[in-house]
Amino acid sequence: MDPLSDVLGLLDVQVAPPCRLETAGEWALSFAEYRHIRVGAVLRGHLWLTTDGAEPLLLQAGDCYLLTSGHAYAVGSDPDLQPEDGMAVFEAAWPDTVYHHVTPGAAAETSAISGALSFDDTAAALLLDHLPAVAAIRARTGEAAALRPVLQLLANETSLDTPGTGAMRDHLTHVLFVQTLRAVLARPDTALGWLRAFSDERLRPALALIHAQPGEPWTVAKLAASAGMSRSAFALRFKTTIGLAPLDYLLRWRVQSAAQLLRATDRTVSSLATQFGFGSESSFIRTFKRLTGQSPARYRLERTNRTSTTLPVIYKDETPPHEQRSTV
Repeated sequence: MDPLSDVLGLLDVQVAPPCRLETAGEWALSFAEYRHIRVGAVLRGHLWLTTDGAEPLLLQAGDCYLLTSGHAYAVGSDPDLQPEDGMAVFEAAWPDTVYHHVTPGAAAETSAISGALSFDDTAAALLLDHLPAVAAIRARTGEAAALRPVLQLLANETSLDTPGTGAMRDHLTHVLFVQTLRAVLARPDTALGWLRAFSDERLRPALALIHAQPGEPWTVAKLAASAGMSRSAFALRFKTTIGLAPLDYLLRWRVQSAAQLLRATDRTVSSLATQFGFGSESSFIRTFKRLTGQSPARYRLERTNRTSTTLPVIYKDETPPHEQRSTV
Protein backbone atom coordinates (compact mmCIF):
# COMPACT_ATOMS: atom_id res chain seq x y z
CA MET A 1 0.00 0.00 0.00
CA ASP A 2 1.30 3.50 -0.77
CA PRO A 3 1.91 5.97 2.09
CA LEU A 4 -1.08 8.18 1.25
CA SER A 5 -3.43 5.20 1.38
CA ASP A 6 -1.88 4.26 4.72
CA VAL A 7 -2.66 7.72 6.06
CA LEU A 8 -6.22 7.74 4.76
CA GLY A 9 -6.73 4.37 6.42
CA LEU A 10 -5.86 5.83 9.83
CA LEU A 11 -7.96 8.98 9.57
CA ASP A 12 -11.18 7.40 10.91
CA VAL A 13 -13.14 9.28 8.26
CA GLN A 14 -16.64 10.43 9.21
CA VAL A 15 -18.83 11.67 6.35
CA ALA A 16 -21.97 13.74 6.80
CA PRO A 17 -24.49 12.91 4.05
CA PRO A 18 -23.92 15.38 1.20
CA CYS A 19 -26.46 18.02 0.30
CA ARG A 20 -27.54 19.52 -3.01
CA LEU A 21 -28.48 23.16 -3.51
CA GLU A 22 -30.77 24.39 -6.30
CA THR A 23 -31.07 28.17 -6.52
CA ALA A 24 -31.70 31.12 -8.80
CA GLY A 25 -31.66 34.91 -8.87
CA GLU A 26 -29.66 36.93 -6.37
CA TRP A 27 -28.69 34.94 -3.30
CA ALA A 28 -25.98 34.59 -0.67
CA LEU A 29 -25.61 32.20 2.27
CA SER A 30 -23.10 32.26 5.11
CA PHE A 31 -21.95 29.30 7.17
CA ALA A 32 -20.22 29.09 10.53
CA GLU A 33 -16.94 27.40 11.33
CA TYR A 34 -16.74 23.72 10.47
CA ARG A 35 -14.59 20.76 11.45
CA HIS A 36 -11.78 19.60 9.17
CA ILE A 37 -12.90 19.34 5.51
CA ARG A 38 -15.61 20.49 3.12
CA VAL A 39 -15.50 19.29 -0.46
CA GLY A 40 -17.94 20.20 -3.20
CA ALA A 41 -18.64 21.04 -6.82
CA VAL A 42 -20.78 23.22 -9.03
CA LEU A 43 -22.98 21.07 -11.24
CA ARG A 44 -24.67 23.88 -13.16
CA GLY A 45 -24.34 27.67 -13.33
CA HIS A 46 -21.85 29.41 -11.05
CA LEU A 47 -21.30 30.65 -7.51
CA TRP A 48 -18.87 32.83 -5.61
CA LEU A 49 -17.02 31.31 -2.66
CA THR A 50 -15.78 33.74 -0.01
CA THR A 51 -13.57 32.70 2.90
CA ASP A 52 -11.80 34.64 5.62
CA GLY A 53 -8.62 36.28 4.41
CA ALA A 54 -8.96 35.28 0.76
CA GLU A 55 -10.24 36.93 -2.39
CA PRO A 56 -13.70 35.75 -3.55
CA LEU A 57 -13.39 32.72 -5.80
CA LEU A 58 -15.65 32.27 -8.83
CA LEU A 59 -16.62 28.64 -9.41
CA GLN A 60 -18.22 27.56 -12.67
CA ALA A 61 -20.03 24.38 -13.73
CA GLY A 62 -17.73 21.40 -13.35
CA ASP A 63 -15.37 23.11 -10.90
CA CYS A 64 -14.60 21.37 -7.60
CA TYR A 65 -13.32 22.89 -4.39
CA LEU A 66 -11.75 21.90 -1.10
CA LEU A 67 -12.04 23.90 2.16
CA THR A 68 -9.73 22.99 5.03
CA SER A 69 -9.26 26.06 7.24
CA GLY A 70 -12.34 25.45 9.39
CA HIS A 71 -13.19 29.15 9.19
CA ALA A 72 -16.57 30.66 8.39
CA TYR A 73 -17.34 31.11 4.69
CA ALA A 74 -20.08 32.25 2.33
CA VAL A 75 -21.39 31.34 -1.11
CA GLY A 76 -23.65 33.28 -3.42
CA SER A 77 -24.43 34.74 -6.80
CA ASP A 78 -22.50 37.92 -5.95
CA PRO A 79 -19.72 38.24 -3.34
CA ASP A 80 -20.95 41.72 -2.38
CA LEU A 81 -24.42 40.61 -1.30
CA GLN A 82 -25.26 40.47 2.40
CA PRO A 83 -25.66 36.74 3.12
CA GLU A 84 -28.49 35.01 4.95
CA ASP A 85 -27.88 32.40 7.63
CA GLY A 86 -27.12 29.40 5.45
CA MET A 87 -27.46 26.84 8.21
CA ALA A 88 -31.04 27.92 8.91
CA VAL A 89 -31.86 27.51 5.21
CA PHE A 90 -30.25 24.09 4.99
CA GLU A 91 -31.63 22.67 8.23
CA ALA A 92 -35.15 23.03 6.89
CA ALA A 93 -34.49 20.45 4.16
CA TRP A 94 -31.24 18.59 4.84
CA PRO A 95 -30.39 15.92 3.76
CA ASP A 96 -32.87 16.38 0.93
CA THR A 97 -32.23 18.87 -1.86
CA VAL A 98 -32.35 22.48 -0.69
CA TYR A 99 -34.42 24.73 -2.97
CA HIS A 100 -33.54 28.37 -2.40
CA HIS A 101 -35.32 31.15 -4.35
CA VAL A 102 -36.64 28.45 -6.65
CA THR A 103 -39.52 25.99 -6.32
CA PRO A 104 -39.03 22.22 -6.70
CA GLY A 105 -39.30 21.23 -10.34
CA ALA A 106 -38.51 24.69 -11.65
CA ALA A 107 -35.33 25.34 -13.61
CA ALA A 108 -32.52 26.44 -11.29
CA GLU A 109 -29.75 28.70 -12.49
CA THR A 110 -27.20 27.18 -10.13
CA SER A 111 -26.89 23.65 -8.82
CA ALA A 112 -24.15 22.66 -6.38
CA ILE A 113 -23.31 19.75 -4.14
CA SER A 114 -21.08 19.47 -1.09
CA GLY A 115 -20.14 17.10 1.69
CA ALA A 116 -18.42 17.42 5.06
CA LEU A 117 -15.68 15.12 6.27
CA SER A 118 -14.19 14.88 9.73
CA PHE A 119 -11.30 12.79 11.00
CA ASP A 120 -9.65 11.62 14.15
CA ASP A 121 -8.18 14.86 15.50
CA THR A 122 -4.66 13.64 16.17
CA ALA A 123 -4.30 12.00 12.76
CA ALA A 124 -5.94 14.93 11.00
CA ALA A 125 -3.28 17.34 12.20
CA LEU A 126 -0.67 15.82 9.90
CA LEU A 127 -3.03 16.08 6.92
CA LEU A 128 -4.60 19.49 7.49
CA ASP A 129 -1.39 21.29 8.40
CA HIS A 130 -0.15 20.86 4.84
CA LEU A 131 -3.27 21.44 2.78
CA PRO A 132 -4.16 24.83 1.32
CA ALA A 133 -7.05 26.57 3.10
CA VAL A 134 -8.92 26.79 -0.22
CA ALA A 135 -8.26 24.83 -3.40
CA ALA A 136 -10.17 24.84 -6.69
CA ILE A 137 -9.97 22.19 -9.40
CA ARG A 138 -11.13 23.72 -12.65
CA ALA A 139 -13.40 21.76 -14.97
CA ARG A 140 -11.26 22.35 -18.07
CA THR A 141 -8.00 21.15 -16.55
CA GLY A 142 -6.45 17.72 -16.72
CA GLU A 143 -6.83 17.44 -12.95
CA ALA A 144 -10.61 17.38 -13.37
CA ALA A 145 -10.70 14.36 -15.69
CA ALA A 146 -10.80 11.85 -12.84
CA LEU A 147 -13.45 13.89 -11.04
CA ARG A 148 -16.04 13.97 -13.84
CA PRO A 149 -17.38 10.41 -13.36
CA VAL A 150 -17.70 11.00 -9.62
CA LEU A 151 -19.56 14.27 -10.17
CA GLN A 152 -21.92 12.63 -12.62
CA LEU A 153 -22.70 9.85 -10.16
CA LEU A 154 -23.19 12.35 -7.33
CA ALA A 155 -25.47 14.44 -9.53
CA ASN A 156 -27.54 11.34 -10.27
CA GLU A 157 -27.68 10.10 -6.67
CA THR A 158 -28.65 13.49 -5.23
CA SER A 159 -31.52 13.81 -7.69
CA LEU A 160 -32.95 10.41 -6.75
CA ASP A 161 -34.33 8.71 -3.66
CA THR A 162 -33.97 5.02 -4.36
CA PRO A 163 -32.79 2.10 -2.19
CA GLY A 164 -29.12 2.53 -1.35
CA THR A 165 -29.02 6.21 -2.31
CA GLY A 166 -27.85 7.32 1.13
CA ALA A 167 -24.93 4.90 1.16
CA MET A 168 -23.97 5.83 -2.40
CA ARG A 169 -23.95 9.54 -1.56
CA ASP A 170 -21.69 9.02 1.44
CA HIS A 171 -19.22 6.79 -0.40
CA LEU A 172 -19.11 9.08 -3.43
CA THR A 173 -18.38 12.05 -1.19
CA HIS A 174 -15.43 10.14 0.20
CA VAL A 175 -14.23 9.33 -3.33
CA LEU A 176 -14.62 12.97 -4.34
CA PHE A 177 -12.43 13.97 -1.39
CA VAL A 178 -9.68 11.48 -2.28
CA GLN A 179 -9.70 12.49 -5.95
CA THR A 180 -9.59 16.17 -5.04
CA LEU A 181 -6.74 15.50 -2.63
CA ARG A 182 -4.84 13.71 -5.40
CA ALA A 183 -5.32 16.69 -7.70
CA VAL A 184 -3.99 19.10 -5.09
CA LEU A 185 -1.05 16.83 -4.29
CA ALA A 186 -0.08 16.58 -7.96
CA ARG A 187 0.34 20.33 -8.33
CA PRO A 188 3.94 21.50 -8.50
CA ASP A 189 3.13 24.58 -6.42
CA THR A 190 1.80 22.59 -3.46
CA ALA A 191 3.76 23.76 -0.44
CA LEU A 192 6.46 21.50 0.92
CA GLY A 193 5.13 19.37 3.70
CA TRP A 194 3.85 16.00 4.71
CA LEU A 195 1.77 15.45 1.58
CA ARG A 196 4.55 16.44 -0.79
CA ALA A 197 6.79 13.85 0.85
CA PHE A 198 4.65 11.10 -0.69
CA SER A 199 5.81 12.14 -4.14
CA ASP A 200 9.45 12.60 -3.08
CA GLU A 201 11.26 9.63 -4.60
CA ARG A 202 14.09 9.90 -2.07
CA LEU A 203 11.83 9.87 0.98
CA ARG A 204 9.18 7.41 -0.14
CA PRO A 205 11.26 4.25 0.58
CA ALA A 206 11.82 5.37 4.17
CA LEU A 207 8.16 6.31 4.63
CA ALA A 208 7.13 2.93 3.23
CA LEU A 209 9.33 1.14 5.78
CA ILE A 210 7.98 3.19 8.68
CA HIS A 211 4.40 2.59 7.61
CA ALA A 212 4.83 -1.13 6.92
CA GLN A 213 6.90 -1.96 10.00
CA PRO A 214 6.28 0.73 12.64
CA GLY A 215 7.36 -1.55 15.51
CA GLU A 216 10.88 -2.07 14.15
CA PRO A 217 13.73 -0.33 16.00
CA TRP A 218 14.44 2.06 13.15
CA THR A 219 17.38 4.42 13.35
CA VAL A 220 18.01 7.47 11.22
CA ALA A 221 20.98 5.66 9.70
CA LYS A 222 18.86 2.67 8.61
CA LEU A 223 16.18 4.90 7.12
CA ALA A 224 18.80 6.99 5.34
CA ALA A 225 20.28 3.83 3.83
CA SER A 226 16.88 2.89 2.41
CA ALA A 227 16.77 6.30 0.73
CA GLY A 228 20.33 5.97 -0.60
CA MET A 229 21.40 9.09 1.30
CA SER A 230 23.85 10.02 4.01
CA ARG A 231 22.45 10.22 7.52
CA SER A 232 22.79 14.00 7.76
CA ALA A 233 21.40 14.71 4.28
CA PHE A 234 18.43 12.42 4.89
CA ALA A 235 17.63 13.90 8.29
CA LEU A 236 17.73 17.42 6.89
CA ARG A 237 15.58 16.57 3.86
CA PHE A 238 13.05 14.69 6.00
CA LYS A 239 12.71 17.48 8.57
CA THR A 240 12.57 20.22 5.91
CA THR A 241 9.92 18.43 3.86
CA ILE A 242 7.71 16.86 6.50
CA GLY A 243 8.23 19.23 9.40
CA LEU A 244 9.20 16.46 11.81
CA ALA A 245 12.48 14.69 12.47
CA PRO A 246 12.47 11.07 11.21
CA LEU A 247 12.19 9.49 14.66
CA ASP A 248 9.53 11.98 15.75
CA TYR A 249 7.50 10.99 12.69
CA LEU A 250 8.06 7.31 13.51
CA LEU A 251 6.78 7.87 17.04
CA ARG A 252 3.70 9.71 15.80
CA TRP A 253 3.00 6.96 13.26
CA ARG A 254 3.27 4.29 15.93
CA VAL A 255 0.72 6.11 18.09
CA GLN A 256 -1.66 6.64 15.16
CA SER A 257 -1.41 2.98 14.17
CA ALA A 258 -2.07 1.90 17.74
CA ALA A 259 -5.01 4.33 17.93
CA GLN A 260 -6.60 2.71 14.88
CA LEU A 261 -6.40 -0.70 16.57
CA LEU A 262 -7.81 0.71 19.79
CA ARG A 263 -10.82 1.94 17.80
CA ALA A 264 -11.33 -1.21 15.76
CA THR A 265 -10.31 -4.13 18.02
CA ASP A 266 -10.30 -5.29 21.63
CA ARG A 267 -6.50 -5.63 21.71
CA THR A 268 -4.92 -4.98 25.12
CA VAL A 269 -2.82 -1.89 25.72
CA SER A 270 0.09 -4.13 26.67
CA SER A 271 0.00 -6.03 23.37
CA LEU A 272 -0.10 -2.78 21.40
CA ALA A 273 2.86 -1.43 23.34
CA THR A 274 4.85 -4.51 22.37
CA GLN A 275 3.72 -4.51 18.72
CA PHE A 276 4.68 -0.89 18.16
CA GLY A 277 8.13 -1.00 19.70
CA PHE A 278 7.61 0.61 23.09
CA GLY A 279 9.84 -0.62 25.88
CA SER A 280 7.01 -0.93 28.34
CA GLU A 281 3.26 -0.44 28.68
CA SER A 282 3.82 2.65 30.84
CA SER A 283 6.06 4.20 28.18
CA PHE A 284 3.38 3.62 25.57
CA ILE A 285 0.66 5.15 27.77
CA ARG A 286 2.77 8.25 28.49
CA THR A 287 3.61 8.77 24.81
CA PHE A 288 0.05 8.13 23.66
CA LYS A 289 -1.34 10.66 26.13
CA ARG A 290 1.28 13.26 25.19
CA LEU A 291 0.44 13.05 21.49
CA THR A 292 -3.33 12.59 21.67
CA GLY A 293 -4.24 14.29 24.93
CA GLN A 294 -5.89 11.10 26.21
CA SER A 295 -4.84 7.82 27.72
CA PRO A 296 -5.35 4.74 25.51
CA ALA A 297 -8.22 3.58 27.75
CA ARG A 298 -10.00 6.93 27.56
CA TYR A 299 -9.41 7.16 23.82
CA ARG A 300 -11.00 3.74 23.29
CA LEU A 301 -13.93 4.48 25.61
CA GLU A 302 -14.89 7.67 23.77
CA ARG A 303 -14.91 5.83 20.44
CA THR A 304 -16.70 2.66 21.49
CA ASN A 305 -19.88 3.65 19.68
CA ARG A 306 -18.24 4.80 16.49
CA THR A 307 -17.72 2.54 13.47
CA SER A 308 -14.12 2.94 12.34
CA THR A 309 -13.22 1.78 8.84
CA THR A 310 -11.43 3.17 5.84
CA LEU A 311 -14.87 3.75 4.34
CA PRO A 312 -17.08 6.67 5.35
CA VAL A 313 -19.77 6.43 8.00
CA ILE A 314 -22.47 8.89 8.97
CA TYR A 315 -22.03 11.12 12.01
CA LYS A 316 -23.52 9.67 15.15
CA ASP A 317 -26.25 11.52 17.02
CA GLU A 318 -23.81 12.83 19.62
CA THR A 319 -22.10 15.01 17.01
CA PRO A 320 -23.13 18.66 17.47
CA PRO A 321 -25.77 19.72 14.91
CA HIS A 322 -23.53 22.28 13.21
CA GLU A 323 -21.09 19.47 12.44
CA GLN A 324 -23.71 17.04 11.15
CA ARG A 325 -24.89 19.15 8.23
CA SER A 326 -23.30 19.16 4.82
CA THR A 327 -23.62 22.50 3.08
CA VAL A 328 -22.31 24.05 -0.11
